[in-house]
Amino acid sequence: MFVLDHGVIVACDVKTLDDIRNLVEATSGIKGIVGYKIGFILGLSYGLKNVVSLIRQNSELPIIYDHQKASTDIPEMGSEFASVMKSAGVDSAIIFPQSGPATQESFIKALLAEGIVPMVGGEMTHKAYLAKDGGYIRDNAPEEMYTNGAKAGAEFFIVPGNKTDAIKKYSELLSKLTKPRFCFPGIGRQGGDIEAAFEACGTSAYAIIGSSIYKAEDPKKAAEGFCKSALKFG
Repeated sequence: MFVLDHGVIVACDVKTLDDIRNLVEATSGIKGIVGYKIGFILGLSYGLKNVVSLIRQNSELPIIYDHQKASTDIPEMGSEFASVMKSAGVDSAIIFPQSGPATQESFIKALLAEGIVPMVGGEMTHKAYLAKDGGYIRDNAPEEMYTNGAKAGAEFFIVPGNKTDAIKKYSELLSKLTKPRFCFPGIGRQGGDIEAAFEACGTSAYAIIGSSIYKAEDPKKAAEGFCKSALKFG
């Protein structure tokens, strides 16, 4: 999906259409920027199809939709979700299959059937997510989410960029099943170091960076700095 093996995905968690227009205009021509991630803020406020159209006016790079969190419904909703993604014109969609393996398989298969690239998440960046840290999710559940995702045909996986030990663990796990490509949030304001995260992945990988770019005094300069680090890895 991406023309580079390593790069930066800009997370567009901004609030207005002007905000996203300015962000895309400032970053789309930078070497190392490989795509844009949009979520519920813009999607619910303005309509997903409208937001995609606006980005397309300024960039042809892949657009990823993050529903926060998709694939937490019944299996039968997989085809409905995939149909909406196709209609909106996104290239990829992130899922966190916390509803179980049946829903996960349904959503992945449906997305693939529509030509949408599924990105499978498991462990998140924040504290109190896994049971051992006071969260609701079983400690080994992310491993099952990633493994079942690979078996269902997914090639892209979302891992926490501020947890390098976890990245290494999931990289070793998935490399036995497929040739994984990783995308990782958690860089910058959430404490993750971009170069340490790339090193931990050991394969094609992309940093998902939001507020450290769009809240920077100079978003273009900030993006260029992150891209410089990403491009060191090939």
